Amino acid sequence: MSQGPLLITGGAGYIGSHTVRHLLEQNERIVVLDNLVFGHRDALPLDRVTFVEGDMADAPLIEKLFAEHKPEAVLHFAAFAYVGESVTDPLKYYRNNLAAPLTLLEAMQRHGCKRFIFSSTCATYGDPVRIPIDETHPQAPVNPYGASKWMLERVLRDCDTAWGLKSVFLRYFNASGCHPSGEIGEDHNPETHLIPRVLMAATGEVDSITVFGTDYATPDGTCVRDYIHVCDLASAHALALSYLRKGGETTPVNLGTGRGFSVKEIIATAEAVTGKKIPVNYGPRRAGDPSELIANPTKAKEILQWQAAHTDPREHIDSAWRWMNGPRHGRYAV
Repeated sequence: MSQGPLLITGGAGYIGSHTVRHLLEQNERIVVLDNLVFGHRDALPLDRVTFVEGDMADAPLIEKLFAEHKPEAVLHFAAFAYVGESVTDPLKYYRNNLAAPLTLLEAMQRHGCKRFIFSSTCATYGDPVRIPIDETHPQAPVNPYGASKWMLERVLRDCDTAWGLKSVFLRYFNASGCHPSGEIGEDHNPETHLIPRVLMAATGEVDSITVFGTDYATPDGTCVRDYIHVCDLASAHALALSYLRKGGETTPVNLGTGRGFSVKEIIATAEAVTGKKIPVNYGPRRAGDPSELIANPTKAKEILQWQAAHTDPREHIDSAWRWMNGPRHGRYAV
């Protein structure tokens, strides 16, 4: 049992809600703060968590949360994450992803809460100069989304120097898959991620999937990505918490499988899982899409004793298909 409850910002979102369930299985006490802009109240077991609807930029609310609940640690998921939108509306991203968490950090400093697990991203690396990518790879984000996450990492390092805040920056690669129960899953609106988009094409929710670029320097000409199952991400957060409880120092950690799969491979696997032909259109490359993004996950194994349990994309797609035909189907039936 923890010394105190955990405060989880954005805990009603995709990765946050899966992490909440994983931590509940470990008998943690949890307070979830979510403004429900992108999160879903029904993704939470409300009988087992304390749920507060609100924003992390609301200083009086944050102060009340810390005074009443005295959280031992913060797991910070709350962020805007649409890369294209970040390019057209950068101030929205810097305000939400960088400025708003400062209110949270100020409350942590006042109340002596010194453990912070940050939902960061491989987008902080920008265009890779080597594959696979380890944590020493240069950070040169190419869009405001990645830059906002990179800047908050810098803020967290400075807080460590100034007042002893210890943080783990979990740099995700491509999050995918859904809870094996089929009860919660990936539920973005709009949905931009490849696997759910492909499955939406399979159900007829969208007419087709567009493949952006077929002339990359990859085996089949389409982009290659490292897909990390959301349940593996959840377990990594629990292990990062354990690492900090044992006195771990501030550090970045990549979360990926170390294996890459192309867009065409994902589509073919989805056809095998669903038994349906996926309508595909082929378009030009999107600006800023690297040909490959693959993690070197060695550090996660060394310091967190973590490695991905779900390395076959078929598992990711199968779990997402169950979700797609379960609760999500009822919400978005066409």
